[in-house]
Amino acid sequence: MIKISEKAAIRLNELKISENHNSDFNLRVLVKGGGCSGLMYDLKFDNEISDTDKIFEDAGIKIIIDKKSLFYLVGTELHFSDGLNGKGFEFKNPNASRTCGCGESFSL
Repeated sequence: MIKISEKAAIRLNELKISENHNSDFNLRVLVKGGGCSGLMYDLKFDNEISDTDKIFEDAGIKIIIDKKSLFYLVGTELHFSDGLNGKGFEFKNPNASRTCGCGESFSL
């Protein structure tokens, strides 16, 4: 399961509206190979759900996670920072043993 901070939920709702996605679209969180640490996060709006997807809801946001990605994401928190040195969306993953300097990739 993923927790979504209030600021992240607000920003996700703003993006969903600005990209003209209707209520059929939900947040898909993926983990895929890549980056300097080996694994990368990916966020997108998606309206397709497979039989192996898990669906959660937090902060009013429906989250779709495929079975493979769920293994890496249990306990993760999604935050959003928009300050002067803000990075945008940030994952705080208790399962990650190493994170690259930019925060875009991780390893277990």
